[in-house]
Amino acid sequence: MKILLPVDGSACSDEAVAFVASRSTLIGAQPEIDLLNVQLPIPPRAARAVGSEIVRDFHDKDARAVLKPALATLAKAGLQASGRHRVGSPGATVAAAAADADLVVMGSHGHSSFKGLLFGSVTNAVLSGCRTPLLVMRGARSPVRDSLTVGIALDGSGYGLAAVRYVVRQRALFGAEPVLHLIHVVPDLFGIVIPGLGDAPAPLYRPEQVLASQDQAFDKALAPARKLLDKAQLGYKEVRLTGNTVGDEIATYATRRKLDLLVMGSHGHGLLKSAVLGSVATRLAARCRTPLLLIRET
Repeated sequence: MKILLPVDGSACSDEAVAFVASRSTLIGAQPEIDLLNVQLPIPPRAARAVGSEIVRDFHDKDARAVLKPALATLAKAGLQASGRHRVGSPGATVAAAAADADLVVMGSHGHSSFKGLLFGSVTNAVLSGCRTPLLVMRGARSPVRDSLTVGIALDGSGYGLAAVRYVVRQRALFGAEPVLHLIHVVPDLFGIVIPGLGDAPAPLYRPEQVLASQDQAFDKALAPARKLLDKAQLGYKEVRLTGNTVGDEIATYATRRKLDLLVMGSHGHGLLKSAVLGSVATRLAARCRTPLLLIRET
């Protein structure tokens, strides 16, 4: 497995390094781990004033200060890694480097300059610039045990199924005996409100119709995932949540059950062109700190 680890010396970046270190016995024989530090360019006028050699030394020194402790953390866990730095736009540089990786693990500083973007500007740029699976650490401590408790969000689409396929394909990453929670949110048809009739839910369906509809939706969403996991001989727990705001329901469940990781497919662009997460992932990211592994394929 080739893992790209963008590092900047922040606490969130340190958690990304700690997560990879915690998986040292699980990520395959001789994993290729690439630490990348991206330095912002010095303004041209200042660079001309001090000279190219001083600018180069400045970038080298800053990069060493970030890369050295990260390399030491991985070495302590028995993992060899390479470290390098580049000068340029962090998001675009990381996205370009991610094209050759199997997984990107990086910390997110939280909100960007736009209120609607739940990840920092660098993370958003990476999401929009490549299709490589991306694990975003959001401030939660890295698990120290071998086997993880992993939630897989399913919506019946190819994106959700891609998340399951990734877990099967990279099963060692999640431990010898991971506890998988297949999560699907069925609509709360009892709680539908008709505009103009106040805030009281409208009884549009009989109770037996609602239950039958929810059962059908749940089975349809989980059926393909069951086949894949049964074939791979991976055990799982089926989780049926009810609500009309899917991201909120999954976030509440992940927090309450203290999941180590959430895996989900991303449908791509949200309301803003630069908000590459779909609405479910965006709401989920806003409401829990659980590490989020986003699969951008179908």
